[in-house]
Amino acid sequence: MPNVSVDSVIFGFDSVQLNVLLVGRSVVHNGVKYHDWKFPGDLIRKDEDLDTAAKRILQELTGLQNVYMKQLKAFGSLDRLKRHPQDMVWLRAIDHPEERVITIPYYSLLNLSKNTEAATMLNSNARWFPVNQISTVPIAFDHAEILDFALERLRNELRTQPLAFELLPVKFSLGQLQKIYEVVFGKSLDKRNFRKKIANLNYLVPLNEYETGVSHRPAKLFMFSRDIYQKTKTENFDFTL
Repeated sequence: MPNVSVDSVIFGFDSVQLNVLLVGRSVVHNGVKYHDWKFPGDLIRKDEDLDTAAKRILQELTGLQNVYMKQLKAFGSLDRLKRHPQDMVWLRAIDHPEERVITIPYYSLLNLSKNTEAATMLNSNARWFPVNQISTVPIAFDHAEILDFALERLRNELRTQPLAFELLPVKFSLGQLQKIYEVVFGKSLDKRNFRKKIANLNYLVPLNEYETGVSHRPAKLFMFSRDIYQKTKTENFDFTL
């Protein structure tokens, strides 16, 4: 019977770029030392359901709870643990079962300026990588495929749900909001057209506050009101860019 694991695809926004959290591993195979990166993950325990396992993995790595988290889909290719020569060597070294493993990844969204403990990380093997540079990073197993799927899901859901606010601090500028969409979709947006798009969002609440400690003219700050959104949302939320 296949084993079931949960992997955690943790996206973090640092006000400049979208990052993903990976854990390093080192393996020696046939006298050659390999070093690559993988998502944090673990087999589910006998007393856990999938959501509980996903929350445990996230908390063990970042110390955070009550973070936005959503299940993606099952990945169960027959060769998913054997795509690189070092994969099975590493699995044997950690007493991981060599039988087939099906993984259920979850993706999470963090604002790294708000969650500084997640930004610095206590685990010395964990590191944040800019998503737009991930093609240069050696990735273990089928985790590059999982990342591609998670990014596409994030893009789709940003078009239909106000998920951008999960990546922002509580108080943010419209420039920061625009930056989220630019880094996730990988393209520059016209400032005037973007602000037209968000002008009628009544759950985007203006504050009588401005940015501080910036080298440019301080921008007005806003907050996202989940209460207003829940009361006024429709099935036609559309943030197509």
